[in-house]
Amino acid sequence: MIPVMRPWLGEREAAAAAQTVLSGWVAQGPKVAAFEQEFARRVGAGHGVALSSCTTALHLSLYLLGVGRGDEVVVPSFSFIATANAARYVGAVPVFADVDPLTGNVSAGTVQEVLTERTRAVIVVHQGGVPADLDPLRALCGSRGVPLVEDAACAVGARYGRAPVGTGATLATWSFHPRKLLTTGEGGMLTTDDAAVAVRARRLREHGMSVSAADRHAGGRPVVESYLETGFNFRMTDVQAAIGLVQLDKLDEMIARRRELAACYHELLADVPGVRAVRDPAWGTGNFQSFWVELEASYPLSRNELLGVLADAGVSARAGIMAAHRQPAYAGHPHVPLPVTERLTDRSLILPLYHSLSSSEQRTIVEVLRAKAV
Repeated sequence: MIPVMRPWLGEREAAAAAQTVLSGWVAQGPKVAAFEQEFARRVGAGHGVALSSCTTALHLSLYLLGVGRGDEVVVPSFSFIATANAARYVGAVPVFADVDPLTGNVSAGTVQEVLTERTRAVIVVHQGGVPADLDPLRALCGSRGVPLVEDAACAVGARYGRAPVGTGATLATWSFHPRKLLTTGEGGMLTTDDAAVAVRARRLREHGMSVSAADRHAGGRPVVESYLETGFNFRMTDVQAAIGLVQLDKLDEMIARRRELAACYHELLADVPGVRAVRDPAWGTGNFQSFWVELEASYPLSRNELLGVLADAGVSARAGIMAAHRQPAYAGHPHVPLPVTERLTDRSLILPLYHSLSSSEQRTIVEVLRAKAV
């Protein structure tokens, strides 16, 4: 089978992990601190706070903003369910907004439709590594005094205008899951320009301790810590961070290769009727974390039928982004009509895209789509 995704991991990552294990320091420590600094620099943020996942980063972001019971958080339904769940973790109500039909991202227009007096935060997702149009969203949220949180789980290396996604964000969250470009196995990051927010986030990720375990052990003298507030266990390990530092060094090459593969897909799909491929928006460039296509009404097969045909041909594709409001966890949850979300969820699929994907494999994949288009 041609897999839908294969992480680009090798001897350098294995050596970095082994060296960290042999150092005797495997928990959160100096490698995590180095990874935070380098990652924040790369995405144009003042501070990075390494965490156990992007989900915990979203949870912590809303907690830091003081969002709580009875508040509303605007989120896209067209996203992995963790985006909506983060609001529930702090007792708030997720309010689903529809998305732009070309990018799959919320826009200022779709968010404005669902803002109320109870809105306390908006989460914008850079879906599949396609940057959302941030300036209108920032203007809208700023006029209401509502913080905008960026779910950049898929978007490391994507750009809004000339700046990396993450630059200027109040709070941005990132994922290092194996399906992302940059992976540490599991893990996440929160970035911000606010030093005080970063200090508190680091304290909260470690049970609210007044001094981190790493600083306590490195000091060489007995330290009696105190617990300043109720915190969490959201830590990343030094083993993960060591892998992350190597991956970060390869990021430019990862993005260049993915954009090369995406350009090849665009060329091969140009004469396949009824198939629309995701592209860069006018306001930025994506990293093509996922290469998704929408099957238009003229395409003879349904999305699920095509997934079956691809599987029979040895191609592992995936259904496109979920609609969270359709999941059993949100059964009965009120929402405005979400026609674009539902159409994209029903008609989109993710094609294989990874560093070692060959031109012949891409042609094999597209030939299946072309053969069924007529």
